Amino acid sequence: MTASRTVTGLDEIRALAGTDLGRTDWVEVTQDRVHTFADATDDHQWLHVDPERAAAGPFGAAIAHGYLTLSLIIPLFNQLLSVEGASMSLNYGLDKVRFPHPVRVGAKIRLHGVVESAEEVHGNGVEMRLAFTVEIEGCDKPACAAHAIYRHYA
Repeated sequence: MTASRTVTGLDEIRALAGTDLGRTDWVEVTQDRVHTFADATDDHQWLHVDPERAAAGPFGAAIAHGYLTLSLIIPLFNQLLSVEGASMSLNYGLDKVRFPHPVRVGAKIRLHGVVESAEEVHGNGVEMRLAFTVEIEGCDKPACAAHAIYRHYA
């Protein structure tokens, strides 16, 4: 899917400060995706990979790993923003991550992104700080709230 907004160069990135980037399309979290993530991370806890046992557990269904939900921010963010004209872009890290509500397998999630700031950094770059919220369809609480930092260089 093509990003809903494209920026070219550092000046356009700086101009995004304070911009609500909107929301992505809904994406279903499938049991296959949960199993693939469990295999990749060697985290096979029954809450994630045993739907029958999980149905009798505290959430009434198997749930996605919190870090799976967090990792889905990357492909979802690509629906919101495309950066062109930078020689290099880096995921610089996270300041804060919370998982207020579990994502049951079969649920649909989407990303809401807001550019909190976009400021100069040494070495001819711009540091973009974003507030991300992973929403769950039909749920008042978010699955994940994260403050991410990206750096883009000319």
